[in-house]
Amino acid sequence: MEHRILVLGAGYAGAFAAGNLARRLSPADTEITVVNAAPEFTERMRLHQLATGRDLRFRPLAEVFAGTGVRVRVARVTGIDPVRRRVSVTGSDGEGELAYDTLLYALGSSAAGHGVPGVAEHAFDVAGLDSARRLRERLAGLGRGGSVLVVGEGLTGIETATEIAERRPDLSVALAARGEPGAWLAPKSRRHLRRAFDRLGITVHEHTAVAAVEADRVIAADGTQIPAQVTVWAAGFAVPTLARTSGLAVAETGRILVDRSMRSVSHPDVYAVGDCAHAIGDNGRPLPMSCASAGATAQQATAAIIARLTGGEVPTTALAYHGNHISLGQRDAVFQMVDGQARPKSWYLGGRTAARLKSGVLQVAGWSIAHPTFGMPTARRRVAPAGAAAAGAKPAGVVAADGGGDRVQATA
Repeated sequence: MEHRILVLGAGYAGAFAAGNLARRLSPADTEITVVNAAPEFTERMRLHQLATGRDLRFRPLAEVFAGTGVRVRVARVTGIDPVRRRVSVTGSDGEGELAYDTLLYALGSSAAGHGVPGVAEHAFDVAGLDSARRLRERLAGLGRGGSVLVVGEGLTGIETATEIAERRPDLSVALAARGEPGAWLAPKSRRHLRRAFDRLGITVHEHTAVAAVEADRVIAADGTQIPAQVTVWAAGFAVPTLARTSGLAVAETGRILVDRSMRSVSHPDVYAVGDCAHAIGDNGRPLPMSCASAGATAQQATAAIIARLTGGEVPTTALAYHGNHISLGQRDAVFQMVDGQARPKSWYLGGRTAARLKSGVLQVAGWSIAHPTFGMPTARRRVAPAGAAAAGAKPAGVVAADGGGDRVQATA
């Protein structure tokens, strides 16, 4: 009987993992299904660009996984029963259940409101495609002299504020930070960041905790009122409550507790990758929510799954965080390296060179998702037989089961 691998989420981590598993495992022994709420892959790292009016290329998952043997189910995950090994979903074809032998949880994260009044009603964010599109529409309708306040001094807040200011110099753009923007950077990097804010005309409100968001302003904890026709919330991310409510062991943040191989510490049939995994890096600290962490955890999880299914020894892949790469509009960026303890090194790269490097990183990330089984010989692929696709999915094809190249046969 085929070993059923169910991948929840087709973001950077989930799509990469599904493609890697399809490339390495024989379809004679494994059945891989990806469940995603949207029919296309979204380049989340570019959503702040989409919000300012730039066009992105959307890759339908049915096309991404065509000829790979990976089945695509467009649906929302509504529940997980780890005892029965069933996942409840709802989609355009109604509600249903999907069975699994191995579950790879990659549902990512969304904007965290932190219980601040008015965020849900009045603020916009760039944590998801729908919310980025809503912000795009709102900004497009904002006339000259309109005011925009970005809340959050992290990477997302900085990239969003600088992108809006560069793209829309007719707007008044401000950034509200609980501390100092880029406080984790080295002094030279922080000075570069400050120069970028000044060049783009961004007003920075340091040490400003937002206590409430209203339709045309925000209220700081000290009572200060900051006018804002548009408030963009970039004050952190939160994971779905699904893992906690399903009985999986989770950290205080709701992220799934995993061992070194990304396996759930409470349910050995479940693996977690990306933002939703509470994974400890090689420096002994939890990996941050980032695209880099998504790639590292997905690589480790797929290697572990393949090893366990084929009777091999589980390898150890690097779980290291090398630095921050922050876009400051299209023509400027900061690349800050960190040491093994995540402390900033004195050296940094900035300006157009760093911007070109960041653009290359984004292009490579998008390309790798568009080619999930790169290296799989085309001659070893064949069309899926009638009825092979999961319910609600377009047949994506099944890979020939002759185990050629670096593909391996499952033993469990």
